[in-house]
Order: sequence, then structure tokens, then C-alpha cells
Amino acid sequence: MMKFPGIEAFLQKYQPEAVKAGVDPLGYYLPPWAYAMMEVLGQAVEGTKGLDQQKLAEYIHGHEFNTIVGKVKFGADGEWAKQRMITIQFQKIKSGDMEQFKHAGKQVVVYPDEFKSGNLIYPYSAARK
Repeated sequence: MMKFPGIEAFLQKYQPEAVKAGVDPLGYYLPPWAYAMMEVLGQAVEGTKGLDQQKLAEYIHGHEFNTIVGKVKFGADGEWAKQRMITIQFQKIKSGDMEQFKHAGKQVVVYPDEFKSGNLIYPYSAARK
């Protein structure tokens, strides 16, 4: 998991509620992105001082936003100005225990270099745990 400002506080609130609700207990994948989308919208509403959809769209297209998933900026076509496709490798997995994924080093970002947290293990085999 990439640790941008605010993500830890978000997960500390999300995880206990998710367990109670019987949904994704870690919340590393979709929940932070959903929250970040609302951060972008909230910052746009504050920036435009209103809810006019055209003004919001223009504001969102013209500004960069700080979110719990990092900086977000959109291009003219509505896609991210700089793509954020990452590649991770699960490493040093010892059992089916979900708790292990709350500790660093299990989901290692191997690409792109700017977010890299470890090296790709290749070839990957059970012997390399």
C-alpha cells in the first residue's frame, strides 16, 4: 500500500466498520479511491463556492488535488493527466491470515519507480519465501 498523507487515518476508521459490515476488511483497493473522489469534489465545491456543475467541471479540470491516494490532476479528456497504473507483487506470504497484510512488505510496489517499495522477485517460487 502506498502511504500518502491521510490514508492511515482513513483505514483506521474504515477497517473496524468494514469488519462489522462483513465487507472488505482491509480496504486497500476501492474504499480509498471512493473517498478520494469525494475529496476532489469537496475541494472543487469549496474552490467554486457552489454546486454549479459547469463551474465544478472547469475547476476539476484546471486544478490539482491532494487526496488520500496522492495528488490527482485531470487532463483535457477527463483522464488523469499522469496515469497511475502500478504493479505490485505479493511477497513473503506465510499463511491465509488477513492480518499479515496490515504489515509492510507483503504488497510490494515494483513499478513505476517513483512509487517503488521493493524489487520484483523473479522467478518467484515457494522456495523464495
